[in-house]
Amino acid sequence: MSDDGGGYRDAKGRQRPAARRRSNDGRSAQRPTDRRRSGDPARRVAWQVTRNVADGAYANLDLQKLLREADLHGRDAGFATELTYGAIRMRGLYDPIIERCAGRPVAQIDAPVLDTLRLGAHQLLGMRVPAHAAASETVALAREVNGAGAAGFVNAVLRRVSERTREEWVAEVVAGREPLERLSIEHSHPMWVVRAMRAALLERGTATSDDVDEQLLALLQADNAPPLVSLVARPGLATVEELVAAGAHASRLSRVGAVLDGGDPAQIDAVRRMRAAVQDEGSQLLTLALAEPGLVEGREHQEWLDLCAGPGGKTALLANLAAEQGAVVFANEVSEHRTTLVRKSLRATLEAGIEVMIGTGDGRDLGVEEPDTYERVLADVPCTGLGALRRRPEARWRRTPSDVTPLVTLQRELLLSALATTRPGGVVGYSTCSPHLAETSQLVASVVEQTGAILRDARPLFRDTAGAPIEHLGNGPDVQLWPHLHGTDAMYFALLRKPETQD
Repeated sequence: MSDDGGGYRDAKGRQRPAARRRSNDGRSAQRPTDRRRSGDPARRVAWQVTRNVADGAYANLDLQKLLREADLHGRDAGFATELTYGAIRMRGLYDPIIERCAGRPVAQIDAPVLDTLRLGAHQLLGMRVPAHAAASETVALAREVNGAGAAGFVNAVLRRVSERTREEWVAEVVAGREPLERLSIEHSHPMWVVRAMRAALLERGTATSDDVDEQLLALLQADNAPPLVSLVARPGLATVEELVAAGAHASRLSRVGAVLDGGDPAQIDAVRRMRAAVQDEGSQLLTLALAEPGLVEGREHQEWLDLCAGPGGKTALLANLAAEQGAVVFANEVSEHRTTLVRKSLRATLEAGIEVMIGTGDGRDLGVEEPDTYERVLADVPCTGLGALRRRPEARWRRTPSDVTPLVTLQRELLLSALATTRPGGVVGYSTCSPHLAETSQLVASVVEQTGAILRDARPLFRDTAGAPIEHLGNGPDVQLWPHLHGTDAMYFALLRKPETQD
């Protein structure tokens, strides 16, 4: 064999260019046993979050903790966040694809390995990661967290996934399905959630029979789009201008809100000192509505109640708005742990000398213990959370239809208690982070019928930063916000007035 300077020629006279020879030499120098055995830190964090979520953790809370522990920032933290949320959120699409590529149902794949496959599938089909990098890095992760044998299986499955585009896979896995089931799979929402959303869009008057399919598609797509970070400047403690100066831009919806396009909100001084906070604009709007000056006539120094105050974001905004009107907020939570969270949220408010009374108790009992006491009551009740699926990727898989009935029972008891604690002529703001009709308008209608409470038109209370009425709130008199129309969580709000005299 000889090297004539232009390439490499073997004993049979075959010649390879020198560049290819160098490339081949580079590959052959690394034995299979020397291949990378561990995934990179961002993918490892994403995998660990998915495992913790399977054990009951909340992705948003667990991810932040693990990012800090791994000392991941900037682009790496962003990659881990997109990978984690996307793999969890889109598993309704990825699982049938994985089944076809693995030749077995996902129920027969070990859960830790399945989580690795979902991460790989999301990189291949849902992120701009080159196919070779997505496969090789995920296989390296599998070697580390699942073992060498599983890594071979992961490699084989992901190679098959990479053979088709997302559009081609969607066409295959939805073929022969009826329209709502196709939407359920392609946009990764459980079928019962898709049906509930469609019913709410129609019942609320948001959609008609002519455009409901278009509206439903837009809603499901909005649920799968990562939301921007919404901030609230707590009145008297911070200003929107201060948040804008720190890199946010003023909200178009909330007069106390700002939106951060990127970056870590904890780097903003006002947020770090809890003079401002991360809070969805929908939550801001309903709190502003209940705190509307002149909404309730009565005592000069009014008392307001937040019946289900934890973790305290709405309480803090309500307390600062109340202080501007000389009112005092009483915050109630059912457990000591959640009461501690409320106190933490209120730290800057309390340090500023604003009076807030914080207590622990079952909100269902307050109607008996403190009847006819408060001018305004916020009943932001526990719910399915179907309105916050874009922020809580695991919620769509954690909730089931069987959760609705016991939650509605609890919601009803809390709303009845809220009305009982309200002074005659006072109001209750009932809110949920869910558009499900059973948790919202149907429940409110039944309580109004039972108690004689008056359902006020809440829509005029929802105004944007320019003072103009916010559109697409529904038929009224209650309010339903939507991610695809307002860019908020799907918050529901009803305003009930307790009659001056009751039989």
